[in-house]
Amino acid sequence: MASFRQAIAWWCFVPRLMTPEQLVRAAVDLGCDGLDLVDPAWWPVVRDAGLTISAVAGHQSIVAGLNDREQHARIERELLDAIRQAERWRIPNLICFSGSRAGLGDAAGAAAMVAGLRRVAPAAEAAGITLVVELLNSRVDHPDYQADRTDWTAAVVAEVGSPAVGLLYDIYHMQVMEGDLIRTIQRHQQHIRHYHTAGNPGRAELDASQEIAYPAVMRAIAATGFTGFVAHEFVPRGDPLAALRQALLQCDVS
Repeated sequence: MASFRQAIAWWCFVPRLMTPEQLVRAAVDLGCDGLDLVDPAWWPVVRDAGLTISAVAGHQSIVAGLNDREQHARIERELLDAIRQAERWRIPNLICFSGSRAGLGDAAGAAAMVAGLRRVAPAAEAAGITLVVELLNSRVDHPDYQADRTDWTAAVVAEVGSPAVGLLYDIYHMQVMEGDLIRTIQRHQQHIRHYHTAGNPGRAELDASQEIAYPAVMRAIAATGFTGFVAHEFVPRGDPLAALRQALLQCDVS
């Protein structure tokens, strides 16, 4: 049986395709373990339904992030507040962002990120919360984003040297940037604390029209002994419930 748990990304379904109540009910009925990126107004409803809020953003923004030292004081305030909230609501992961390069070199960007994460890592450790740096593609969706390669971002995490800092490995984004998903997951398994899925191209369903072999990728994740969440962050083109059922089946390696 797979050691990991499955979740659904809130923004992909609410409000365009489902009401909040419908998504919570669907998650319960489909046997999901959690919901990702939940609107804070709905945290009590999600928790009352017996679901885990698997991850939320820890700070703003994707563009002005940890690679900019001028943002560190603001990000520290935001993350410390988010850590307090996450501890209260039993949210295991807070998502962090590198920010855009804006002409910044890799060495300088990495050094800034290490310094920024070290400012808040002790608080995260004390609360039992993991700060996960999200890997995003800079080719299609997030031009100029710096944490767009697994090796580079994993080196940042390793340099921070805290058990409370890891990677959010977004399978869709890294297929766009790198491919070689299974070998990369195996190489960096010790740093990966959270996963996102979506079909490529198009961030759509995990179906036969997209190129990622999700059952094989999920078997590789399970083989690493990963015990966290795989959260589905795709935008359905058709029936959302049918798309969710299909995704859960694609990723069920029990």
